[in-house]
Amino acid sequence: MPTYRKLNRRSDQRKALLRDLVSQLVIHERIETTHKKAKELARLMDKVITLGKKDTLESRRRVARTVRFLDTDEEKNALQKLFEDIAPRYKDRDGGYTRIMKKGPRRGDSTEMAIIEFVE
Repeated sequence: MPTYRKLNRRSDQRKALLRDLVSQLVIHERIETTHKKAKELARLMDKVITLGKKDTLESRRRVARTVRFLDTDEEKNALQKLFEDIAPRYKDRDGGYTRIMKKGPRRGDSTEMAIIEFVE
C-alpha cells in the first residue's frame, strides 16, 4: 500500500502538480487548494524546508529538483526566496512548518477546500 495520495493522477502528472504547488506556496506563502492536495503538500513542504535549513550545495541541488525557478515579486526566484527568507525563519523549529485550515466545500463539485500557509 503506498504511503502517499495518488490524487487521481499518473505519477508524472502528480509530480508536476506537487512541484507547482510547492513553488506557489514558496512565492505566495499562502495558497488555496483542495484539502487532500494540501495534506500531501504539507508533507512535501516539511522535507523541502528541512533541506533548506541545511543550506549546503547538496541540499540546494535536492531542493532544486522540487522547487521551480519562478520569479517572485522581488529580484529573486522561488529557490532563492526559500533559502534566504523562509528556511532561516524556522532554524529553531523541528517540524510542522505549515498550517492547513479547512475552508468548506467548493461550489461546483462540493470538494473540500483548504488554505495552506506557513506557521509564524
